[in-house]
Amino acid sequence: MAQKPEDIRTVVLAGHGGAGKTTLAEAVLFDAGVTTRLGKVEDGNTVLDFGPEEQKRQISINAALATVPHKGKTLYLLDSPGYADFTGEMRSCMYVADGAVLVASAVHGVEVQTEKAWEFAAENHLPVAFYLSKMGRENADFFRIVGDLQKYLSDKATPFYLPIGAEASFKGVVDLLHEKAYFSKGDGSKGSTEGPIPADMQEAAKTARDALVERIVEADDELMMRYLDGEAIGMDELIPTLRKAVRERLIFPVVPGESSGNVGVEQFMDLLSEYFPAPVERGPRTVMDGETEASLAPDPKGPFVAFCFKVMVDPYVGKLSFLKVLSGSLTSDQNIYNLVKGEEERISAFKLMTGKEGKDVKEVALGEIVAIPKLHSTAVGDTMGVKGGKLIVPPLVFPQPVYSVAVTPKSRADEDKLANAVHKMLEEDPSLSFRKNPETHDNVLSGMGDVHLDIMLSRTRERYGVELDVATPHVPYREAIKKPSKAQGKYKKQTGGRGQYGDVHIEFSPRERGTGFEFQDKVVGGVVPKSFIPAVEKGLREALPKGYLAGYPMVDVAAALVFGSYHDVDSSEMAFKIAASLAFKEAMKNASPMLLEPIMNVEVVVPDEYLGDVMGDFNGRRGRIMGIDAKGRMQVVRAQVPLAEMFRYAIILRSMTSGRGFFSMEHSHYEEVPADISKKIIEQRQSEIQHVEE
Repeated sequence: MAQKPEDIRTVVLAGHGGAGKTTLAEAVLFDAGVTTRLGKVEDGNTVLDFGPEEQKRQISINAALATVPHKGKTLYLLDSPGYADFTGEMRSCMYVADGAVLVASAVHGVEVQTEKAWEFAAENHLPVAFYLSKMGRENADFFRIVGDLQKYLSDKATPFYLPIGAEASFKGVVDLLHEKAYFSKGDGSKGSTEGPIPADMQEAAKTARDALVERIVEADDELMMRYLDGEAIGMDELIPTLRKAVRERLIFPVVPGESSGNVGVEQFMDLLSEYFPAPVERGPRTVMDGETEASLAPDPKGPFVAFCFKVMVDPYVGKLSFLKVLSGSLTSDQNIYNLVKGEEERISAFKLMTGKEGKDVKEVALGEIVAIPKLHSTAVGDTMGVKGGKLIVPPLVFPQPVYSVAVTPKSRADEDKLANAVHKMLEEDPSLSFRKNPETHDNVLSGMGDVHLDIMLSRTRERYGVELDVATPHVPYREAIKKPSKAQGKYKKQTGGRGQYGDVHIEFSPRERGTGFEFQDKVVGGVVPKSFIPAVEKGLREALPKGYLAGYPMVDVAAALVFGSYHDVDSSEMAFKIAASLAFKEAMKNASPMLLEPIMNVEVVVPDEYLGDVMGDFNGRRGRIMGIDAKGRMQVVRAQVPLAEMFRYAIILRSMTSGRGFFSMEHSHYEEVPADISKKIIEQRQSEIQHVEE
């Protein structure tokens, strides 16, 4: 039987890499009795970081799901990666969660990915709680970090619990609302002992409780008036008001903890169970009915609608599609319908996942997260329902890849296997892209950073047996002309039998950037028969992609056929094609040909202290600063930079800003390459062409 929607809590764990998200999830699994030991990231034995690359690098790469029972509730914990290269996974989890826990180190506090997670949670209107991890570490400071949360994220960040002790002496927490203390052994073992608030903490606890109660009553005008009049507000009113305040983002609970020692974890689980919203409390979701916006209520008895937010391809099990049920229910003996693709899918099983292990169930209902094996056509972002359903959930928007490499299979066998490997990786990771550049002939693999691509390349080798050579992609340069030029192209060949004859005079002129090629027939008097004029145009269209300077496509040029001659017997379409190409090559000598390079619009977001470094770096990359805007503690720098200067920028920026800067870029336009750089590019290109010919 499916779980009751009111007993479900779906929560994403998010934050900066290394803050302790996976360690917290492992402690939750242990305390709930799902596991019999407390898994450790450094030992490579966690349930949620189960991939070989995750265990080797000791970082989360993929979002993982834990299905956790707790005091009659079911917690779906989505452990999202904190490393910037895998932000897409965090976005996916935020899209389907009903609440977010931002895990921040009590030593390091608010870091760049904490801020990103906060932004994503706000975009999705998620209730948020803060879990301050590593309270047992040296230099951990609960109150300093709470102050940072209030300063940099929200002044509504409010302690629910106070730490008992600090650093190595951290041994428990004070429950402010219920005015109780909970003491733990701190050795990783389960359970805590309830007791009175320590005498030396009673004054601080009272002050903190008053602040908490004030924040709670602000969510209800009537309650607020009674409180201001001096009336004591009972728990029977405070608790439901607190649940409402959390749900409506009027308060953001803060909890201290030391996950590796299992201190504060049980209380954290209680907070999720008691105060985070059930799926029925999340309100309607905006969906599309054809071209019209519509509303999808979280109705347990409504039409079945689910959203695919993640795909995992296991080399042994095959493809698993993770769905969040947004409305209604479904049994495993029914078929499911992909409303985006218009295809019916067969359900082989419903699996409630914890890490890579799944428990089969026969029915799923509103709020549940379930994995379905071997859905053929279903991809991340697809809406699933029943045949005849019309409501489509807007797809996820993933960040554009910012780091690219050119990959070449090492053998013919690898070449044959590459397409399959790439297809499966793209299914799993929509923030990855792969394309064949028709201009440079590169196989370009693009992702969010060097670590992202390094892992993908490792996966192609180990999982799919594909060996790839890696290089920097070629820049898709283009050629153009600066001034008009006219030339004759004459092709005459006599071979004993019928000869070949074509003769054209063509005027070439530059066009506005981005307008492409234009051909004009200005012949008068029939000096070139109408039947051969298409061949002239075709000859030029075939010559342009080969360029003149360095074999790059010639663009933005007009060609006018103004004169020519023909032979009654020897003229042919082929002869006029060749004549046109000869005219093109001859005219380029006097047309001042130039090399063009792609210019990118780049947007960099960095903390204030790195602004000068970023701007100076752009100057060294031939960039132009287009504007600077403040965004909270961050500065947004907009610039235009040649693509040739941006291939390793993801690595440079990370190093320059200690991992706190991030950027996006998109193509803007083409510009002339400076003469000194152009000369080097042309020489290198001609050398490459010569090498290939030899």
